[in-house]
Amino acid sequence: MRNIKSLVFVALIAIVAGLSSCKKEVTYTDADIIGTWQEVGTEAFMCFTNESESGEYRYGYEWNEAEDVFPEDLKVHGNGWFKWKIVKADLTQIHLMDNGGAEIPKVYNILKLNDTDLQIEDEFSKKHTYQKVANRKK
Repeated sequence: MRNIKSLVFVALIAIVAGLSSCKKEVTYTDADIIGTWQEVGTEAFMCFTNESESGEYRYGYEWNEAEDVFPEDLKVHGNGWFKWKIVKADLTQIHLMDNGGAEIPKVYNILKLNDTDLQIEDEFSKKHTYQKVANRKK
């Protein structure tokens, strides 16, 4: 009887230890990222819009004022524009190109996303940190 109680006790400890080590998977939604973000320490911006053609991807655009590129310089859905979606903690951007309709995909891991801060990591483990800014319209 004592062996059975000991065995049950050990089994319960193992179950509790297993449950406490389970990490909740972080999931973000498209609504979490909508808006304009400025990369910290730069004049580079990304704007994630709610605009969509297919429903799977939404549109966004980016520009760098240090290179004298501004939103009004961008051709809608051309260079500087991208399609994007979020699945759990992965941000996929497909950059659109004017020449020949090329689409260049990039996938980032979202490390942090809240009302004011965004941090993403690319496939080469390079981190990019952004702060949300007041929406700037084209």
